[in-house]
Amino acid sequence: MTRTNTKPARSDQGTTSAPVERRQEQPQANDRHRPVFEVRIGAIKAAIWANEGTQGAFYNVTLSRVYKDRQGAWQTASTFGRDDLLVVAKVADLAHSWICEQAQGPSQDAGEGTG
Repeated sequence: MTRTNTKPARSDQGTTSAPVERRQEQPQANDRHRPVFEVRIGAIKAAIWANEGTQGAFYNVTLSRVYKDRQGAWQTASTFGRDDLLVVAKVADLAHSWICEQAQGPSQDAGEGTG
């Protein structure tokens, strides 16, 4: 798991420091029901799922909000409040960037191809 700190994210309880969490899953046998990559900022998470189609691999994304219920158990929701929406947009942006990077293949040196 790789963590990268960014600017503080806003939560329902006010402004808090929330790191961006990026997690790449390693493929394993019988691991079909796990996302290949996750991006999380605070309580908002994007799970990226790999699929095989007739024209090759493609990706789908599920967005969710994680929270603890009254019994203290972790739950997920697919609804978002007003204060979640900009975080949802940022998480979706990061998921989109990751998918685009996969479509481009292995990254090249920063200086190559520019002129």
